[in-house]
Amino acid sequence: MTRTWRPGASATLIGSMPHRDPRYVIEMILEEIGELPVWPQLPVHDAERMMVQYLEGLPGLRNDGERVLVDTDHAQFDSELLGFYQDFMDVEAGLLDVEKSRFRMGEHTGATFRRFIQQVARTPHPGRAIKGQVVGPFTLLTGLTDAQRKPLLYDERLCDVVPKHLGLKARWQIEQLRPLGKPVIIFLDEPSLAGYGSSAYIGASAELIGTLLGEVIRIIHQADALVGIHVCANTEWSLILNSSADIVNFDAYGFLDRFLLYREDITAFLRTGGIIAWGLVPTSDPETIIRESAENLARIWTREIQPLLGPDLTLSQILAQSMITPACGCGSLSEELAERVVRLTKELSAIMRRQLTDLVER
Repeated sequence: MTRTWRPGASATLIGSMPHRDPRYVIEMILEEIGELPVWPQLPVHDAERMMVQYLEGLPGLRNDGERVLVDTDHAQFDSELLGFYQDFMDVEAGLLDVEKSRFRMGEHTGATFRRFIQQVARTPHPGRAIKGQVVGPFTLLTGLTDAQRKPLLYDERLCDVVPKHLGLKARWQIEQLRPLGKPVIIFLDEPSLAGYGSSAYIGASAELIGTLLGEVIRIIHQADALVGIHVCANTEWSLILNSSADIVNFDAYGFLDRFLLYREDITAFLRTGGIIAWGLVPTSDPETIIRESAENLARIWTREIQPLLGPDLTLSQILAQSMITPACGCGSLSEELAERVVRLTKELSAIMRRQLTDLVER
């Protein structure tokens, strides 16, 4: 895929949903978000929690009964590290099928993903593209620790291993999704980037983050898929807008004004074919979810983005290069509220698409 692909204000989701029944929630997603369907992560099942779902195959991975960690002090760690690099190089060189490698999702971690593929395959018209996701490298490195409870971010070996590992986890997804006959999009979920620049992540330089993201993106691009980066709060947006990611996704309901401070970076990103996935539908507060309407959200967005517009960037151009999403995943909501978020996202997308059609026809 190249940056010539245009979503045209189609709707998609971030990934996590609170449901226990995968068949039901997949059917609901295919019905409501049919243009850009996404396989749902169901964290109610332990194996599908955001980080846990992508840990299989990491060298040094252990469960001490209380937590999952990477034991870099274990006597076998060096040999496990060597085995990892051998598998990585073999997959990259085409000597090892990623489906038969450590990078595939297991029976439990990949259960909902595989059911999604089966149900999409039975759908007559499975949308314009299909979305998957992996946890982002910065979030995994800051959220997973070694035996001394030190974040892996401060271990140079793991800073090299983790993006390679996640890149091939994404490639495995891509190779499973590609036979469905639609373009594939993979989002990197990076909630920890909201803490960039704070005392919580001392030593996390822009250069390091760029290197971590760049390696995952490289591998995904080699597999001919588009890459999105999702951050569910505010961050240093120039880091993302100036990366090689194709799609930037953020909580536009809560942080649109701060994002728009980066007007020059946004304009440059859109000029090169980048896509902005506007997380306009609230997900954090139940009362707000119930109160908001798609019409009001559309009015807010149209009003607030006026400073972006000019001779070099029109409203129709922005809409053509836009996706509409919830502000974040819905995994922590009730099923009822999560489904309202999905419906609002669908309704808002319909309004935006009509607006785009009207602009094009003028």
